[in-house]
Amino acid sequence: MKRFAKIFLRALKGAGVIFALGFGVALLLGGGLSAWHNDGRRIDWRTMPRRSAGLAPDPKKHVDTAIVQVYVAPTYGWRGYVAVHPWLIYKRAGQTAFTRYEVIGWGGGSVVKRNADLPDAFWAGKRPRLLIEHRGAGVEAMINRIEAAVRSYPYPREYRSYPGPNSNTFIAHIGRETPALALDLPANAIGKDYRPLAHPFGRSPSGSGGQVSLLGMLGLSVGPEEGFEANVLGLNFGIDVRPLGLRLPFAGRLP
Repeated sequence: MKRFAKIFLRALKGAGVIFALGFGVALLLGGGLSAWHNDGRRIDWRTMPRRSAGLAPDPKKHVDTAIVQVYVAPTYGWRGYVAVHPWLIYKRAGQTAFTRYEVIGWGGGSVVKRNADLPDAFWAGKRPRLLIEHRGAGVEAMINRIEAAVRSYPYPREYRSYPGPNSNTFIAHIGRETPALALDLPANAIGKDYRPLAHPFGRSPSGSGGQVSLLGMLGLSVGPEEGFEANVLGLNFGIDVRPLGLRLPFAGRLP
């Protein structure tokens, strides 16, 4: 039995080394691709496209409709090849403008930012993707829970790109506190599984499943939105059941 335990621990250690090396290689490749994509020029945040992507509905044409949307886009620089940045927008019935919430790791004060950009603006020069949308009945109550979740976010003064807490940790917190949102963050939303060592067990980011996670570095999530997803060193692998597909690091989801 002792011999088996030693063999198992060695295998686990070897797997950890392989994952770490693979992650490092992916980051290096991502940096090289980013440099090639930008013709060797340094990326300048001030000159990146910040225009609307044309994905958000015109709130003035939908005054009587409550709307919630969640977006994701490849994050800044070379990190965009391995991770995404999410944000959430909403409007209540009767309102003619959206409110946008996200976590940004710079700018001073609380990392939780309100209306830091256009509702559906390009992020880091890259076009966002609409992840989920809700309209009409039940959305007002959903917004109430979203606003309460924003206020209760436990890391308003902390930010770490890896393994968290970061922008994905924030949106995952909102998802846990608002199950009706039916949030399904992609596998490359690094930081969504971040949980403190003192509280490794809880709801998955969708709020409808279960999760065990150690600082977002080692864990398992199971639920109707997440399917079955394993996390090793921040890399997520799994199977989606609704609809059927693969959850993979870097790619997010296939097909």
